[in-house]
Amino acid sequence: MIEAIDLTKRYEDGLLALDALNLNVNPGEIYCLLGANGAGKTTTVNLFLNFISPTSGLALINGIDVNENPLEAKGYVSYVSENVMLYGNFTARQNLDFFARLGGKRGLKKDDLHMVLREVGLQEKAFEQKVKEFSKGMRQKVGIAIAIIKDAPAILLDEPTSGLDPKAGAEFLEILDSLRKQGKAILMSTHDIFRAKEIADRVGIMKEGRKVMERTREGLEHEDLQALYLDYMRGGSKSELNLVAGT
Repeated sequence: MIEAIDLTKRYEDGLLALDALNLNVNPGEIYCLLGANGAGKTTTVNLFLNFISPTSGLALINGIDVNENPLEAKGYVSYVSENVMLYGNFTARQNLDFFARLGGKRGLKKDDLHMVLREVGLQEKAFEQKVKEFSKGMRQKVGIAIAIIKDAPAILLDEPTSGLDPKAGAEFLEILDSLRKQGKAILMSTHDIFRAKEIADRVGIMKEGRKVMERTREGLEHEDLQALYLDYMRGGSKSELNLVAGT
């Protein structure tokens, strides 16, 4: 559903932001990309969204080349950023209605919109409250509601848990688990090692534009992901090729 094939991005100043990335995210799977700032996580998400063009390689959504057919590809993907961009003077329901219409969903009634806001755990009293009064966790819930109402099979998340308190973070993971059970393919970039281990079916570690490790949930059961991550950030003491292969 979400696939990168030798996906590479080199900027005009010569910076190699992404170096021949290969990954795939299947329906009903959550894939977490870990890495420090500048590791290539956001570049990867931006390439899948066609915010930037690749130097070489392919970014595919539902088998569609995002660079060649961006409008068609975007019909199959929803996006939630670290700082969800909403209209502050609109209520939560009004924002959801606006973005639903923008995505081609028309004829939705107030009850339909309330049902989705309820699904993401937003308090009923906030449905008709202006979002400029919302906490970051509440804004993230509205962002997820927008992704849900589009009903796209693929979801891209860029640092969605950054700045969330423990309660909001836990609620966010519950929503992601529900979406996974609905068969969504979810790619999430994050700094949050602990939540990544808790929710991900697979974890990839990025460093200086390269994916240097990938492990399944089962492969991490007896691993200290934080220690593994720090080992790579310090240069790594094991063979990258072996770890990418999961051996």
